[in-house]
Amino acid sequence: MIATKYGVQSTKPRTKVPDYLIYEIMDGQPIHYKGYRDVMLGSKKFSEIMGSSALQSLIVTYLVVLLGNLLKGSKYRMLTSEVGIHLDKRNNLAGDVLIFDKERMPIESIGEHFANVPPKIAIEVDILADPSDIDPTTYVFNKTQKLLDFGVEKVIWITTKAKKVTVATAHTDWQTMDWNREIEVLDGITFNVGEYLTSEGSPFA
Repeated sequence: MIATKYGVQSTKPRTKVPDYLIYEIMDGQPIHYKGYRDVMLGSKKFSEIMGSSALQSLIVTYLVVLLGNLLKGSKYRMLTSEVGIHLDKRNNLAGDVLIFDKERMPIESIGEHFANVPPKIAIEVDILADPSDIDPTTYVFNKTQKLLDFGVEKVIWITTKAKKVTVATAHTDWQTMDWNREIEVLDGITFNVGEYLTSEGSPFA
């Protein structure tokens, strides 16, 4: 109830958003999964907003297979599937494809918890964060900068609607280019999303 000069008005308490709808924590604030309000309203199930589009999944699978083969037996370890990254007590982020140095993340350190060391490379495909929580462009910039400040050497964002790839490193200007360019991940290893989709006959190439 709220008292005003017009009398007493009743108010509905704000419904608490369940923790399972939280995608990330940034600066102590929850970033929810895109579409979480539909789940709250009962018009969608959680599983419906959790899934990636078929195009996003195709691109991630392409990267995982390509990089997995090229990195096999190397000094690097690749983790995928929205890997949690614990930066500090106010920031828990997630990544589609993360490449770690095995010396920084030995096998015995991998358990039922978030990674707490920076990956060498972080690759993201589109945005899962709800735009009602934060402007998408601001989200990309803020998350990228936080990852770089944490010690990630390179952050790569692939955006399917714009067909662009943004490459960010700590000490050089960030670059955005068409996704039919060769993009270096590390140690001369490259990928080319546009070329791959064209070779598969995708209308989205």
